[in-house]
Amino acid sequence: MSAVLAISGLSKSFGGVQAVQSVSFEVREGELLAMIGPNGAGKTTCFNMVNGQLTPDSGTVRIGGAETVGRKPREIWRMGVGRTFQITATFASMTVRENIQMALLSHHGQLSRLWPRASSLHRAAAEELLARVGILEQADRACSVLAYGDLKRVELAMALANDPRLLLMDEPTAGMAPKERIALMALAGEIVRERGIAVLYTEHDMDVVFGHADRVIVLNRGELIASGTGDQIRANPEVRQVYLGSRGEA
Repeated sequence: MSAVLAISGLSKSFGGVQAVQSVSFEVREGELLAMIGPNGAGKTTCFNMVNGQLTPDSGTVRIGGAETVGRKPREIWRMGVGRTFQITATFASMTVRENIQMALLSHHGQLSRLWPRASSLHRAAAEELLARVGILEQADRACSVLAYGDLKRVELAMALANDPRLLLMDEPTAGMAPKERIALMALAGEIVRERGIAVLYTEHDMDVVFGHADRVIVLNRGELIASGTGDQIRANPEVRQVYLGSRGEA
């Protein structure tokens, strides 16, 4: 499998604080790579540099072989990068279907046009995505009344509307019940392998990390201290000392 995301020597400092120090890793097609580490490890800073919200001080970020450093977030999104957030980002007053249609309109570059009947556009494609994430029966409900687990599925469908080659998931199961977490990540795993999407995700729930990630990388104080399978990370003495602690057996 080829690398969809290739990061090399990535560094970023804020004042005198080195948030990320010479980090390098890859994410391949159909792979789920979990990025873990204690608070302040540099995970969010890495995410934001991949997404174009922050410009690195040094290093490279390549998506499909193309350099993205210096590009705006929307340009990077157009290159096939989707993102979900720790706190769901949906249009609360709109229906579930309309949220997906808006994402599809954006993907097709149609948001700037005045459509008198935008609700009729991409309806079938929206419903296909909703069926794939398991909430087609909720299509006509406003997002404001959905359970939190269902909102997470809406957000996943919105990210998939961009037909991404790379999906960034920031704590995708935050705020969810344990059974919902397992179900969402199992679903995400099925979809990304079907479509050959590369996934980079951060997560504090070690069951979600070790139960679903193909590989795990660990950051501490901005440095990459370990990379490997779940079993290798569990057994790594440095990782156990700085982060896993008693959770190492999780």
